[in-house]
Amino acid sequence: MLIDFSQTDKSQRYHLMSSIVVPRPVAWVSTFGVVDNIAPFSYFTPLSSQPPTVMISIGHKADGSAKDTLRNLRENNFCSISIVDEAHILQMHRSGESLKYDKSEFERFDIPKQSIIDGCPPVPQGIKAVLFGRYIQEVDLKGSATIPVIIEIEHIYIDDDTITDSDKLKVSIDSIARMGGSYRVLGREIKI
Repeated sequence: MLIDFSQTDKSQRYHLMSSIVVPRPVAWVSTFGVVDNIAPFSYFTPLSSQPPTVMISIGHKADGSAKDTLRNLRENNFCSISIVDEAHILQMHRSGESLKYDKSEFERFDIPKQSIIDGCPPVPQGIKAVLFGRYIQEVDLKGSATIPVIIEIEHIYIDDDTITDSDKLKVSIDSIARMGGSYRVLGREIKI
């Protein structure tokens, strides 16, 4: 079957792409705003190791306004990108719910937080890996419902227990990924 995207709607394109381009890692992005904000994004990928950059594709709220993560990045520049593990999956999933700008997902969903680097947004307690980055730019995709945002990574935190070879900086983390509409860890589906 050959599918012409000019003959499909937005929902069909999303479901096809999110089912075929797999696995997609989940970026659990925390930012500073009027409150500490955290939200998951599965359109997330590394772009380059020099300069160290990642891309997060951020949609809009139902009313068309910028999601809090994008608004906060535009205003405050910094974010902390937690790599989600199975211990945090339910809190991560719940934090995707749309809240008012002055409401914190950390508080609403009882996500204990910790600060790892002064000046960077807090992260969930017990998280195994975090990328700390600075907003660089947005990519203008004409007519897109999402805005690809490029983040330059300035620091990375890795829990010592996940390091399998400290000389070569090898780590083993059972990261959560999206495959189509489900979450998976190393090929094992996790139902929530």
